[in-house]
Amino acid sequence: MLPSPVILGLDFGGTKIAAAVCSLDGTRLGSATVGSGGELGAGASFGRGVQAARDLLDSAAPGATLAAVGVSTFGIPFEDRVDLAPAIRGWNDLPLGRELRAAFPGAAIRMATDAKAAAQAEVRWGALAGCDPAVYLNLGTGLSTALVVGGQVVAGANGAAGEIGYNLRALQDVGRPLGARVPLEDMISGQALARRAPESMAAADVFGAAAAEPGLDRLVSDFVTELAFHVVNLAICVNPARIAVGGGLVQSWERLRPGLEQALKAGTPFPPELVPARFPADAPLIGAVALAADAAGAGASAGAGATFTARPGTTQPGTTRPGTTRTDTTRTDGAIDGAPVTQPPHSLTERLQS
Repeated sequence: MLPSPVILGLDFGGTKIAAAVCSLDGTRLGSATVGSGGELGAGASFGRGVQAARDLLDSAAPGATLAAVGVSTFGIPFEDRVDLAPAIRGWNDLPLGRELRAAFPGAAIRMATDAKAAAQAEVRWGALAGCDPAVYLNLGTGLSTALVVGGQVVAGANGAAGEIGYNLRALQDVGRPLGARVPLEDMISGQALARRAPESMAAADVFGAAAAEPGLDRLVSDFVTELAFHVVNLAICVNPARIAVGGGLVQSWERLRPGLEQALKAGTPFPPELVPARFPADAPLIGAVALAADAAGAGASAGAGATFTARPGTTQPGTTRPGTTRTDTTRTDGAIDGAPVTQPPHSLTERLQS
């Protein structure tokens, strides 16, 4: 008897690549995480992710047919490129859609930005379920948001809705091209905070040491204040019912929350609820699995009957550009759609390998 078909979720990050293999009903069969190897360039990093996925398929589902692959990535994925993806040299020019189909022949492919995939996971199974409209704020290596309207993640005309990392920071930035100014992400992100800290400290370490170090405390306070400025303006524009914050910096939630919450209460006519994401670190991968489930036609039944267990330590409070191509099985605009998945993939809600 042939093994049942499986689906693959793959999350390409600037520093790590995560993969998960699931059965069509959403049961996790295996997961793995490897370093991105970004210092070696786009080709090497992509190859590392593909090899990790193949190794995982061989060990977790030997002989099984791969029905679909869902991919989340930094930047906006298209058939022939990835826009707004400076984290790894050459990733902008990587023909991601074509390379994925070549790597996984016969499998249906869907792609989305990491923040949009994460938002979809939170909408379906997490902190943004039933919230309309809503905002997902990603605070990790980079900075971005995803907007949710009518239960759908908004792509934008070029797949770039919610990319606040490119926001102007001051009046003098008006009229300046991107290369002549400092975009918000270069000052407000995990990578930016680590770069500004002494002795090459990681962002989480900066937050952790801030209470005892006045200099670091000022750095963190300035970080939260500038972030709050932009989050408040976004909340005024969107009027969300809830904002869920995900990404690696959520481990410093108790330092982030008071400043953001106070700014929202003081600065918006109708303050939204502010909560940590249910999947603070794994949402892009879980969203990628959802994309694969949709592409395989299993979205309506994925995880049916599964129990929902939040990660330990968490709380529960587009279109393509002219000239690009699409196939029936590949989304190339960074948008997420398809049959709704109403339950979380079993076991994916538990801590994935790190």
